[in-house]
Amino acid sequence: MKRCGLLGQKLAHSYSPAIHAVLGGEYSYELFEVEPENLASFMEQGDFHGLNVTIPYKKTVIPFCKTLSADALAIGSVNTILRQPDGSLHGDNTDARGFLAMIHESNIAIKGKKVLVLGGGGSSLTIRHVLNSLKAGEIIVVSREGEHTYENISKHYDAEVIVNTTPVGMYPNTGETLVELDKFTCLEGVLDIVYNPARTRLLMDAESRKIPNIGGLTMLVGQAKGSAEIFCGAAIDSAKEAEVLARLRHQMENVILIGMPGSGKTTIGNAIAANLGRPFYDADAEIEKMSGKTIPEIFASEGEAAFRALETTVLKELGKMSGVVIATGGGAVTRAQNYPHLHQNGTIVFIERDTLLLSREGRPLSQSVDLNEMHIKRLPLYFQFADKIVQNNGTLQETVESILQCFHV
Repeated sequence: MKRCGLLGQKLAHSYSPAIHAVLGGEYSYELFEVEPENLASFMEQGDFHGLNVTIPYKKTVIPFCKTLSADALAIGSVNTILRQPDGSLHGDNTDARGFLAMIHESNIAIKGKKVLVLGGGGSSLTIRHVLNSLKAGEIIVVSREGEHTYENISKHYDAEVIVNTTPVGMYPNTGETLVELDKFTCLEGVLDIVYNPARTRLLMDAESRKIPNIGGLTMLVGQAKGSAEIFCGAAIDSAKEAEVLARLRHQMENVILIGMPGSGKTTIGNAIAANLGRPFYDADAEIEKMSGKTIPEIFASEGEAAFRALETTVLKELGKMSGVVIATGGGAVTRAQNYPHLHQNGTIVFIERDTLLLSREGRPLSQSVDLNEMHIKRLPLYFQFADKIVQNNGTLQETVESILQCFHV
């Protein structure tokens, strides 16, 4: 079997093997982590049929390629390498096809638009190549140095499309962004080539303003399909591409459970996790682990404000994960800053349960307040956070099946 893989420096969180396992079939696919000082020997002596190339080698591999495709020449970087029959290497670039697929899925218009491209690195070259091919109007590249920087970005508040080509906002440093969207009054679309998390801070800012937006997973799968066709020497059915994209979105998506204290989130979460074969995290249990105290002890010794701060810290870390089930505490919705932590990779399910059926055991607030009043006060917040609402007034199995239906399982 032909030996292919991904060449890079740090590849621990790559989705490429899973993608090529579905797209390919005629080749094996592995991760080649190579340090810069070893790159030359790997390129000259490595045992491989084909390679995908990622940061930081998309330009540095070019001298090792005897020939380059038109796209690779035009863009000035290589993300796919194929060994020729004579042993020489041919460099190509399928990132352009991936970004084009991303634009098509988003339905964001490019022709004639003023586009702000964040970042001037290798990925930026690809994006500008595609934008020019689509006859974008003015293309402005913003970077930390040069004519157009983040300090003088106010000159471009009339931009109609923004594309982030930098790793800002990418796992594990989620929640970061290079620009605030409030003053971009002409904005019609936002694209971010980062794919982990599914929704970067930039995309969530656009979403909150009802601006069309899309993340980089479509680009990742699109460029992989192009590479797989090069490795195999044959076209691949587009249905496979759609299958991979749907499968990845499902695998990366977190199931987030919110609801009143005692509504059954932990029990339901454990059942969902077992059904899907995913890890389960209980936010309250993680708080106790972090603090070394039980929830009642934290409330008694430090008060609710301190508990809420700990809760936000825990949700920030849990929300960065992918493909897990998370049960939150009943009051997680009382802090607006918790929403982006949960939303970035998750679908949020509100577990609604009759207040007469709510458990009070081990719940300080539930024991000290009127649960009906708490329910009335928090209900609008649960609705604001929730993507789905599921009733939990019947059996556990009925509730679990209702949630799984929400996730098309």
